[in-house]
Amino acid sequence: MNVILGVIFHFIGGFASGSFYIPFKKVKKWSWESYWIVGGLFSWLIVPPVAAYLTIPGFAEIIKQTSGSTLFWTYLMGILWGIGGLTYGLGVRYLGVSLGSCIILGLCSVFGSLIPSIYYDLFPAVGKDTLSGMFAESWGRTVLSGILVCAIGIVVCGKAGMLKDKDLSASNPEAGNKEFDIKKGLVVAIVSGVLSACFNFGIEAGKPMAAAAVALGNNPLFQNNVIYVVLLWGGLTTNFIWCMILNARNKSFGDYTDKEAPLTKNYIFSAIAGITWFLQFFFYGMAESKLGNGASSWILHMAFIILIANVWGLILKEWKGVTKKTYATVIAGIVVIFISILLVGRGNKIKADAEKAQAPVEQTAPPAE
Repeated sequence: MNVILGVIFHFIGGFASGSFYIPFKKVKKWSWESYWIVGGLFSWLIVPPVAAYLTIPGFAEIIKQTSGSTLFWTYLMGILWGIGGLTYGLGVRYLGVSLGSCIILGLCSVFGSLIPSIYYDLFPAVGKDTLSGMFAESWGRTVLSGILVCAIGIVVCGKAGMLKDKDLSASNPEAGNKEFDIKKGLVVAIVSGVLSACFNFGIEAGKPMAAAAVALGNNPLFQNNVIYVVLLWGGLTTNFIWCMILNARNKSFGDYTDKEAPLTKNYIFSAIAGITWFLQFFFYGMAESKLGNGASSWILHMAFIILIANVWGLILKEWKGVTKKTYATVIAGIVVIFISILLVGRGNKIKADAEKAQAPVEQTAPPAE
């Protein structure tokens, strides 16, 4: 049952992540940096402590009593993750949406899912899954095969995106990416993919806070919410600094009070986007409490994001005007990613069944005569 709930929570989180940008499309007469930071203030500053307050009373005291080392590494991982998110846009600029997203999300998936296990191979910790241990167990090999299949699915989706760009450029030459630069793009994409995976490392770094929350009697389902408060401060730091720089450079500080823009709607839609974005990790934390923060949780999260994002692309007819070959390729990519989700879920089911079988059976005392 834990496995099923974990997969369901990951799906909801992936749905939130794959859908959060849609409200931003309703924002009018604002520069990107203006609506991005308004949404970000909800994502990284306002909603996380509210969620923590509702699910982990006394979360602030837990943070105060946490060691400086834990807070530092959790915050630092948030900063690095924030840089990864910002360089995502630069990678897409040089490589195009499809190829850039393919490479960045692929690297983020692989690094985020495997490096924690590699780390625990080097620095063993009780209850943590190591990469060597996964290779030694049937459940682990199933999860790893799911990661491999997911990577293949990402490549197929990226191929579909490249075909789409080619199809649309053929019918409209002006639609091509004039800033395409494979060398710059690959460097930036690699940096973005690796740093974006730091969110998963940040969760690991902040685990003492989650453990303290559980020890105080809070529901383990929401234990990560206290981590997010600190981790997302890091993401807020990098994004706020960059957006302020862009506001100054583009002279867009006036967006926030521009009477010619639909201010109320802009703030509401930006807030909805920000809250929706945070929900991905709210549900990720719930899923992680059921499956653990190993390779399976991160790859399921990333796979559902890619799956939902591509489905939205189909629903919003972003693939309108492409050839049948291109359309078939993106469908094939979605199917392959769905298969990877089933494999990871199957691996976790095998692990859960094995742990249940090995658990000591409680002996019932015979009735007194």
